[in-house]
Amino acid sequence: MMEGYIERMTNLKDGLVVAAVHEGSIAEEMEIECGDRILAIDEQKIDDVIDFQYLTAEDEFTMLIEKVNGELWEIEIERSYGEVLGLEVQAISTQGLKLCKNNCVFCFVAQMPKGMRQSLYDKDDDYRLSLTQGSFITLSNLDEDEFERILKFHLSPLYISVHAWDSEARVRLMKNPKAGDLSTQLRKLADAGIQIHSQIVLVPGYNDGEVLEQTVRELGKLHPTVQSIAVVPVGLTKYRENLTNLRSFTLQEAQGILTKGEAWQKEYRQATDCSLVYFSDEFYALAGWDFPSVDIYDDFSQLENGVGMASKFRHEFDQSLQRLPHSIPERKVHLITGVSAATFFAQLIKRLDTIQGLSIELHVITNEFFGPTVTVAGLLTAQDIAKQIGDIKGDVFLIPRVMLKADEDIFLDDRSVEWLSQVLQGTPLVVENHGRAFLEAVSGLNLEVEEIE
Repeated sequence: MMEGYIERMTNLKDGLVVAAVHEGSIAEEMEIECGDRILAIDEQKIDDVIDFQYLTAEDEFTMLIEKVNGELWEIEIERSYGEVLGLEVQAISTQGLKLCKNNCVFCFVAQMPKGMRQSLYDKDDDYRLSLTQGSFITLSNLDEDEFERILKFHLSPLYISVHAWDSEARVRLMKNPKAGDLSTQLRKLADAGIQIHSQIVLVPGYNDGEVLEQTVRELGKLHPTVQSIAVVPVGLTKYRENLTNLRSFTLQEAQGILTKGEAWQKEYRQATDCSLVYFSDEFYALAGWDFPSVDIYDDFSQLENGVGMASKFRHEFDQSLQRLPHSIPERKVHLITGVSAATFFAQLIKRLDTIQGLSIELHVITNEFFGPTVTVAGLLTAQDIAKQIGDIKGDVFLIPRVMLKADEDIFLDDRSVEWLSQVLQGTPLVVENHGRAFLEAVSGLNLEVEEIE
């Protein structure tokens, strides 16, 4: 009977790949390794991390594992109260990623050229990635069973692309009739106590003005279930042939939106003790405004969405700057950034003029790959950098981590940092996105200072 079960599970295959094994853990003791595939737990097939977490919650269970070399292992796990398994797995089976069926007028994937990292062409809309990785989902691609599963297992927090509360406006934006069910879905999630981080991709003429006002107000009524509302401007590349005609916000429009936003933040701080509504750094760059203080962003809940990065960076820069000596060994540094952050970094560099021996040259790269309307550093490519920066033989050049794939030193155009360093004949330093790392890279020194969490 057991042999039949193993044969069934092996035939079904998929399972979850082991991504990490913690040192000194039960998993390490059982000789489980990265790359092994977990096929079943207690004879139940494993499709995603939710199955895995639910079925490994007990103190005793049996795992069926396919080793990297193809061997099948059946492992009995027994652990004491509070003892952790020490195992991390990928979120979803290789065949189980839920794809997006929307046809949003602003979809960034639809306006990308060929020849980039393959993963960038995947239009996923998977609630499991929202739970485990903070990916934004629309809820419009969920079937009834999946929505009930979210409620049953109380999957929280979720990151949800709202865009518009008004049903007609949302359907118009997303070109999916199911997009109009959002208000009902959000209220069900709120009733279940599931925390929500929401975002609004703002498109002129579609969901700004009164539509934006309504969206913010209705989401605000769901606080504290709705923990944050991020507002980001639409991103448009030059590859929009046969796509809906859209435009970017003007400087005056961006200023008007932020003026209204500041009023909302003041109102919500009085009512909820948090700003609740947050605007991406790109909006402040569009408006020509200075970035606000770190106090506005509360717990920086949408930092990965480009919300509050500059303010946090500047605060950490200020904390670390006092630890720099007045003089360092001769050091020439080339700093690479995009148009949006040019003024910001120019101001920081000016504050380093008093450091003897340090010379910093700022290189503002225009995004020719996607088009000049794309101004954020995170969407720059190695090809544009190589073309525009010139020859910096023997010098150090700083590459912000936001330009690279999360777990690899690869740019959006599939070029590596090594490729860029060979072209430029310089020394590349990949810099994490915080102020202390920047100053350490600039100065070549180690600075010990407590940072914002």
